[in-house]
Amino acid sequence: MKERKVLVGITGGIAAYKSAQLVRLLKKAGAQVRVVMTEGGAAFISPLTLQALSGNPVHQTLLDSDAEAGMGHIELAKWADLIIIAPASADFIARFAHGLANDLLSTLCLATEAPIALAPAMNQAMWHNPRTQRNMHSLASDIERGQVLIWGPDSGEQACGDHGPGRMLEAEALFERAQDFCGDTGKEKPLPLHGVKVVITAGPTREAIDPVRYISNHSSGKMGYALAEAAARAGADVILVSGPVSLACPEGVSRVMVSSALEMLEAANQSIASECDIFIAAAAVADYRPEVVSDQKMKKQGDEGLVIRMTQNPDIVATVANSGRARLVVGFAAETQDVTAYAEKKLRTKGLDLIVANDVSNNAIGFNSDENAVTLITPHGQVEFVQQSKRLLAAKLIEAMYSELKQKNKAKKA
Repeated sequence: MKERKVLVGITGGIAAYKSAQLVRLLKKAGAQVRVVMTEGGAAFISPLTLQALSGNPVHQTLLDSDAEAGMGHIELAKWADLIIIAPASADFIARFAHGLANDLLSTLCLATEAPIALAPAMNQAMWHNPRTQRNMHSLASDIERGQVLIWGPDSGEQACGDHGPGRMLEAEALFERAQDFCGDTGKEKPLPLHGVKVVITAGPTREAIDPVRYISNHSSGKMGYALAEAAARAGADVILVSGPVSLACPEGVSRVMVSSALEMLEAANQSIASECDIFIAAAAVADYRPEVVSDQKMKKQGDEGLVIRMTQNPDIVATVANSGRARLVVGFAAETQDVTAYAEKKLRTKGLDLIVANDVSNNAIGFNSDENAVTLITPHGQVEFVQQSKRLLAAKLIEAMYSELKQKNKAKKA
């Protein structure tokens, strides 16, 4: 952090008291720190406190005649190596996402070329509100390019007495993220999953009835493809075993197209033949297939109806888990009721390491949606991921899976 130029933006929220500790930690590590406060931020913590901790005047007003003589807001925007908005209120995030410049801090964010880290802080209901989530989702492309960083929020008890996501990360956690980020500036950052082999199944399967008909489901494959893209971006060697979908293969991913559950199982077995580090079963595999497949198009049976005898398909994720050829096996539980309970049962009975549970009865996060909200069930407990774009969610899930793999490898060595 030594000599790094960090601009800390403080907006209105009770979490502003944590920002004083963040400024102190940054200064102690040798960073140059400037503070910009909104009117709301100054209502929660004294600018004089931040001035004493940073060693520099605190900036609050866009139309400051002294500062504007030298285009002060432009100079600040050019000065910063990193901008941290902590706390980032729901109001500020909304204005930031829409490119507004109606105060000094929002203007700086438009004028700078430095990365901007947002540390969200708000009531859990405000965080869950669809409008807040839409504002967060609109930043997806900026996040992927590294122009915007999202640090948090944390989950827990809130000042208002509510409990849930929306708490600002503690100052120490924000400082560690800033330290990691600034420590990599100017260097080629090693990709965290370099050398890690990941095999992912995605999409539906089609179980043939005759040459023109089949049994399938509504899976679009979007979640599995997002996971493949996220793993590849993180440096992993990714094999994507895909059922029939209309999605393009993500860059850097080796794709194997299949149709039926039996074909998917065969491709999965071939993909893990030389072992793999993480196997993710995101596909919606048909539980049953017709016992007999007609080689000709079946004709109507009149008023007698049609009976098709079904036989059970093999359980792909359980087969992989029992094979021992994947170091970490992750399942998906797409349920319409008692979602967590059914997922926990599948975790135990199938011998999985992790399972991702989601409610596909909710159209907003169902099979064909671009968004999802899931619960990751681990040996250590549960982690809830609120509704967000599948691309953003995939990156967080891949990070969590890799963290679990490292813990498992460490425990095995011990």
